[in-house]
Amino acid sequence: MAPNNKQDRQAREARARVRGYQARRAVHEHQQKRRIRDNVLAAVGLAVVLVVAVGAQLFFFNGGPGTPAPTASASATPMPTATPSAPPGANSGDVPPVDLAENRTWNGTLTLNDVPLEFELDGALAPQGVASTVDLIQTGFYDGVSCHRLTNGGFSVLQCGDPKGDGSGGPGYSYGPVENAPTDDLYPAGTIAMARQGGNGYSMGSQFFIVYDDTTISSDDAGGYTVLGHITSGLDQLKSTVVDAGIQGGGTDGKPAVPTTITSVTVQ
Repeated sequence: MAPNNKQDRQAREARARVRGYQARRAVHEHQQKRRIRDNVLAAVGLAVVLVVAVGAQLFFFNGGPGTPAPTASASATPMPTATPSAPPGANSGDVPPVDLAENRTWNGTLTLNDVPLEFELDGALAPQGVASTVDLIQTGFYDGVSCHRLTNGGFSVLQCGDPKGDGSGGPGYSYGPVENAPTDDLYPAGTIAMARQGGNGYSMGSQFFIVYDDTTISSDDAGGYTVLGHITSGLDQLKSTVVDAGIQGGGTDGKPAVPTTITSVTVQ
């Protein structure tokens, strides 16, 4: 009876976490939209001033108006499993917009069991993945979430980000496609990448994995795995405190022997 109560409690906590995330995200999106609106109004006002000034000059010298050139946006190119499910080739749910990645490098700190890991995320090479991850971080989705999977038999990863703690949870949406995957299937130590379902490049959600030793992970029909960025410091301490302790039951793939939780995560 106790295990069922524990599972029910974990399920309720997971549902509450997703609802809390959705509420925080709604506030976050409102603030984003308000900033965008204010920026647009400021840009429109500046554009009107420029058009009047340029128009006056063109009328005086050439007798005709000029038009601004449009801008184009760049696109990115292209084991562990994750549960969020979507039809192949389609996003599912309310996926954060790509432009949240801002086409730039994001710096942050991921603290696991009070071990601080400094990291960088590449919003230019993995815009959809970074946009989703930044949104989840800024709305507090990851706070208190466990790292439920450690592997040391063939590849070396620590997988985190599931609010249910068993590999079946996510943020209530899933997205793709695979971005910024290595062409040689080699994921260097320190890589931060998104977990997904095998063969489905549109099944990414909140689960990610940290590569703690150079690892080759074979591509499948959907390609490789979206590389968000990399750990810049703290990896050795993570290995000594969590990885070296091994896996529960002494296997090669399972829960870390040392229970591991995301104490906090920040990004800017």
